[in-house]
Amino acid sequence: MGSRLLALLALSAWPLNGFCFSYATGNDSGVPAYRDSSLCVNDRVEDLLRRMTVEEKAGQMFHTMLYMGPNGTLDEGSEAAFRNSTDFMIGDQFLTHFNLVGDITDTKQTAEFHNRVQQRARETRLGIPITLSSDPRHHFTENIGTGFKAGRFSQWPETLGLAAIRDVDLVRKFAEIAREEYMAVGLRAALHPQVDLSTEPRWARISGTFGEDSNLTSQLLTAYIKGFQGEKFGPTSVSTVTKHFPGGGPMQNGEDSHFTYGKNETYPGNNMEHHLIPFKAAIAAGARQMMPYYSRPIGTQYEPVGFSFNKEIVTDLLRNELGFEGVVLTDWGLITDTYIAGQYMPARAWGVEGLSELERATRILQAGCDQFGGETRPELIVQLVREGVISEERLDVSVRKLLREKFILGLFDNPFVDPDAAVRIVGNDYFTRLGNEAQRRSYTLLTNKNETLPLRNAGPETKFYIEGFNATFLQNRTYTVVDKPEDADYALLRLAAPYQPRPGGFEAGYHAGSLEFSAEERARQEAIYSTVPTIVDMMLDRPAAVPEVADQSVAMLASFGTSPEAFLDIIFGVAEPEGKLPYDLPRSDAAVEANMEDVPFDTRDPVFKFGHGLGYADRCGKTG
Repeated sequence: MGSRLLALLALSAWPLNGFCFSYATGNDSGVPAYRDSSLCVNDRVEDLLRRMTVEEKAGQMFHTMLYMGPNGTLDEGSEAAFRNSTDFMIGDQFLTHFNLVGDITDTKQTAEFHNRVQQRARETRLGIPITLSSDPRHHFTENIGTGFKAGRFSQWPETLGLAAIRDVDLVRKFAEIAREEYMAVGLRAALHPQVDLSTEPRWARISGTFGEDSNLTSQLLTAYIKGFQGEKFGPTSVSTVTKHFPGGGPMQNGEDSHFTYGKNETYPGNNMEHHLIPFKAAIAAGARQMMPYYSRPIGTQYEPVGFSFNKEIVTDLLRNELGFEGVVLTDWGLITDTYIAGQYMPARAWGVEGLSELERATRILQAGCDQFGGETRPELIVQLVREGVISEERLDVSVRKLLREKFILGLFDNPFVDPDAAVRIVGNDYFTRLGNEAQRRSYTLLTNKNETLPLRNAGPETKFYIEGFNATFLQNRTYTVVDKPEDADYALLRLAAPYQPRPGGFEAGYHAGSLEFSAEERARQEAIYSTVPTIVDMMLDRPAAVPEVADQSVAMLASFGTSPEAFLDIIFGVAEPEGKLPYDLPRSDAAVEANMEDVPFDTRDPVFKFGHGLGYADRCGKTG
C-alpha cells in the first residue's frame, strides 16, 4: 500500500516528488523497476535512464511528423518527400515523440494505426512508448502549417471565435471535449494553445490566437490548459505545448518567421514585457511544455538570434526569471533544410544561418531547449556527445523530463486505445452539438442597418444572390437562389478577409500582406451593394481594413470559422450572434503601418474597436 500511495502522489507532482525513496534497478520478479507501476515515478525514470544508450537518449530529443500508411498501416516513408519510414524512426533512430499529420476521417482506423505504432515501439530493446501529438484539429483551417481540418472530430470556431464568445466555462468545456476526442485515438500531447497577442494586424497566424487583449487571453488560456490537462496532470491528461514564447505577435511589418523575409520580431514600443503576460498565466495554470518561436528579437537587450538558439530567452528569461520547469520544445525545422508541400524551406536558423548543422544543434542545447521539433537527426546529438562537445549529463537533463512526462501520462502502463470506443466518442452527437452551438454564438454582428437582420419574414418567394457557399444550403431551406444580383431581393456574401497571395505550396497557405481589398475587388463588390441589399459575412482570420464593406452593406457579420448552416441560422434568426470583436478592426493599411508592432490597441481611428458586437435586440451601435 505504501509504494502505491507514493505512486499516486507522484502523478500529481511536478517536477520533483519529495516523497520518493530509492529503489534498486529491479524487483523480486526480475522485472525492471521502470516497468513496475507501483513504484515512484522518479525512480522509474532514473532506472530507465541508467539503462539507456546515448543513441536511445538522443532519439527521445526529437519530435517529428508521423504519417499513416494505407488503411492504417505503418508509413513506409518517401525519399521524394524527405520522409523516413515509421519503422526506421522507431527501430533505428529510437524516436518516440511524433506529431500525427493528416486529416482524421476514419476514427477506428486511426486508433488501430496508433496501436500498431505502440506495438512497434514495444518491440524495441527498452519498449519506450510513443507520445503522439497533434496541431489543432477542432477548428476551421486550411493551413497545413498550423493545423488540420476537423475531420471526424467535433467542429468548433477558431480560438478567435472562442475569444469572441468570451465564456471561460465554454473554453474549459471545449478543451475537455477535445481531450476526450484526442485520447480516444491515442493523441496525448497538444501542440497548442497559441497565446501570442495580435498586436500586429498583418501577421498571418492571428487566427490561432485569442486576439489582442492580454487579460482576455490569459483568462481563456487558463481554462484551455485546465481542460486539456485536468486539475491534476496524470493518466487522463493531454499535455499542452504553450506557444510561441516570448510572444510571436510583434512581427516586423507583419511578416511571418517561417520565411526569410519575416525573421525579425521588433519592439518599437519597448513593450516586450506585455507579451509575457499570457505565458506567466500559462505557467501559473500548470503548462507542461513551451515552444519558442522562430523569430529573432530586434532592438532589445537580447542577442538577435532565433529564440530557440537564445540562452538569454530560454534559460535566463523563461526558466530562471519566470520559473518554468517543464519541457521546452523547439518549433519545427531549425537544423535541417527541407521541402514542405513541394517548396524548398531553409532551416529557420535566423541569426545563426552561417552555423553548421552540428553547431546549430549545439546552440539549441546550450540555450536550454529539451527537444528538437520537426527533425529526425539524432545522429547529430550522438556525434556531439562522442566528440565531447555536449556531455551525456546534459542529455540526461532533458531526457529525464521527457520520460517523466510519459510515465505520468500512464503510457508505460497502458499505451493502447480501444478502436471501437474511439468510434463512439469522437464526434458524438453531444460533442457535435456543442461545437455547432459555439459556431453560432461566435458570430459577431458589426452593423445592422434598419434592423435588416434577422430575416424572419423571408419566405420561399424571397430570391437570394449568393457568393462563398453552395446554393444547396439555401435551397434545402426552400429559398430561391438566382444567378444575378439584379434578380435578387437580397445578396448573401461570405467573404474571406483580404490578403496578398504568396507563391509556393506551403507559403500560399499564409494570408499576409495588405488588409485592404484591391481597387478591382472593391469595385466588384460595390456593384453588388448598389444593386441589392447585401448581407456580408467576413471570415476574419486577420483584422481586415474594410470600412467600405461596413458602409455599403446593409448588415455585416464577422465570423471566425463557421459552417454555411451556422451562417444561415444567424441570418434567419434561428440563432443569435453573441460575439464581441477580439481585436480592433483598422481603417486602412496606412493606419496599420503607423502602428508599433508590439503595442496593443494603437491603430489610429479603428472602424470597430475591441469588444464591439451588436445583438438583435440592440437599437444602436453600442459595444460590449
